[in-house]
Amino acid sequence: MRRSKTKRRFVLTCGIDLRGLISLSITTKARTNDVAAALLTRRTVLAGLAASALPGIAPAQAQEVRWSSGSEKPHFVPPAGATDCHFHTYDKTYPIAKSATLLPDDTLPDDYRALQRRIGTTRGVIIQPSTYGTDNRLQIASRQALGAENFRVVAVVAEDISEAELRRLDEQGVRGVRFNLGFPGVLTVNSLPTLAPRLADLGWHCQINMRPKQIEDNADLLASLPGRLVFDHLAQVPQPAGVESAPYKIIRGLLDRGKTWVKLSGPYVSSKQGAPDYADAAAVAAAYVKAAPERLVWGSDWPHPSEPKDHKPDDARLFDLFAQCAGDAAAFKRILVDNPAEFYGFPKVAP
Repeated sequence: MRRSKTKRRFVLTCGIDLRGLISLSITTKARTNDVAAALLTRRTVLAGLAASALPGIAPAQAQEVRWSSGSEKPHFVPPAGATDCHFHTYDKTYPIAKSATLLPDDTLPDDYRALQRRIGTTRGVIIQPSTYGTDNRLQIASRQALGAENFRVVAVVAEDISEAELRRLDEQGVRGVRFNLGFPGVLTVNSLPTLAPRLADLGWHCQINMRPKQIEDNADLLASLPGRLVFDHLAQVPQPAGVESAPYKIIRGLLDRGKTWVKLSGPYVSSKQGAPDYADAAAVAAAYVKAAPERLVWGSDWPHPSEPKDHKPDDARLFDLFAQCAGDAAAFKRILVDNPAEFYGFPKVAP
């Protein structure tokens, strides 16, 4: 696919100093006092980067990926061990849960490999989607197909699951249970106090996908749960209130206590400003980075099941958006490599 000659506006949305990000390789000569307000074309940005001879900037190459728009690689190159902490696979040969509302077309391990080649990640965490209920076989099989050493799974289980089954799943690479509470499913808010202590005993975490009102209604419960929590998709902080909203302040309080993590993923879930730059959601991501970079991970949310088939986001652009929000090389590496290694039990990458 040939790159369009049409200029696309490349909005530096995160309120960060561009020099911090470019320190991934060497400093740039460019200076800006208010990057969030800067509105530059992609061509202008690339020309400036090229002038600085940055080895950390990827050359533009075409790499088409199913369920992703665009074909160019990201401009920013991830470090060794970079981990995509949120993606799914789908396969119509596996039975679908009766309550399922999201029914994407097949997205198989080979399709995901194409995304890895485009983005440059080498590790990943496969998340059980609501489509398959408590039947985790597809995601576990996908882990084996992609390479068990470099992939982990977050499953969905019944509230009354046996200890023997939890141990079996642990041996198969499962490291947490997803409470996808914005969709119909087997687990509810009331399942959290039942399962959280058992998962904590295993060293697992509760992965929570809640709508903003659910976060407000259950703030005390969330604060009381044992073990680690991780919230999907920026915790769905509502817009336009963003960092001034009650859900954001609740999540910040949980982050400050040290047991909660947030995924920098799915900006389209909460954004009102929308594609291609999701500036309002990006501001929330940047605020999380400033507050607690040691408790953040990044996820592609590929194949973007909540988004229409003919309007999938550009994964390379989403990755660059995250890179901008990370703000400097240390946070960029920490969120992509070090935090996932600690949280999901990947081997540490040699410096």
